[in-house]
Amino acid sequence: MVSMMTILTASGTNLDKTDQRLIAELRRDGRASVMTLADRIGASRATVRARLARLQQAGEILGFSVITRGDMADAPVRGLMLIGIEGRGAERIMARLSGMVQVTAVHSTNGRWDLIVELSAQSLVELDKVLSQIRALDGVTSSETNLLLSTRRAKSR
Repeated sequence: MVSMMTILTASGTNLDKTDQRLIAELRRDGRASVMTLADRIGASRATVRARLARLQQAGEILGFSVITRGDMADAPVRGLMLIGIEGRGAERIMARLSGMVQVTAVHSTNGRWDLIVELSAQSLVELDKVLSQIRALDGVTSSETNLLLSTRRAKSR
């Protein structure tokens, strides 16, 4: 049986099991206190503080965020749009997408689709309009859209 004790990140930082658990907890709750994080991962508060400082300094943790009820209420219609692109226009299309108010994130991917776009809108009518705008972009050859009906965040262990 092979177990991975540490992973080497793209920036060259070694993350051991404690670092990985700390990051997982922060992904679940970016506003958790040091004391809560320490309890959840079974480490001392001093250890959590030191590791947070090291991970921030190394650039592994770039920031913390909060998703409020208002964030979801401001854009109650959310979806994922999978996009197929012709030729080498991905960068140009990604730049255009990033400038659209309803686009909250653009991901490049592999497989059948070239891009996955996270969308949010006030209504289905608004979402339909932005979908039409995206489909009309030069180089977009195909798309598929899925509405997000509910979202469940991973819970702390």
